[in-house]
Amino acid sequence: MREMINMVVVLTVLTALSGGLLATVKAKTEVQIENQVLKFQKAPAIKGIFPETTNDPLAERFMIDNEGVQLQVFPGKLSDGSKAVAFETKGTGFGGAVGLMVGINVDTDTLMDVRVTTHSETPGIGSRAKDNLSFVSQFSGKGLDTNFSVKADGGAIDAMSGATVTSKAVGVAANQAKEIYQKLKPEIIKQLN
Repeated sequence: MREMINMVVVLTVLTALSGGLLATVKAKTEVQIENQVLKFQKAPAIKGIFPETTNDPLAERFMIDNEGVQLQVFPGKLSDGSKAVAFETKGTGFGGAVGLMVGINVDTDTLMDVRVTTHSETPGIGSRAKDNLSFVSQFSGKGLDTNFSVKADGGAIDAMSGATVTSKAVGVAANQAKEIYQKLKPEIIKQLN
């Protein structure tokens, strides 16, 4: 019996030490990981959406509460004087979540552009959504009254050949971004002014 108690005590101590070590490592690396995601995933997408801004959307980013979830918003002041915002939403593709950065012109309520930020899709098939500008350009300039689903689902977007599930995930993320924007527009405008 004493041997069993010793084993439980040793196991409890080892588990507590391991948990503490993991928590410490997570706390110490959290900021670095966030900076890497911003630099290598979000920044290139924002640069593609806002090629010419008079401000730095990354430096001026702000957070808005969306039903208990913090939404990171990147404001863009366009060269024509209009204002825009970009934020990331996710759809579920064949390999998991597909991140989509969506840029919306606040003055005209139109989708400026979209870029895929993250995915786990099949290389050479679903992964093309990230680099296939002819696919993502279908979203550009469309009003927020557009259904961004693929045409097979009654929407306005042509699916990529051989990557229908990924195309649907991008459409779901764009529709989700439209809904989030319409719901949070008053708060977004307040932050922009």
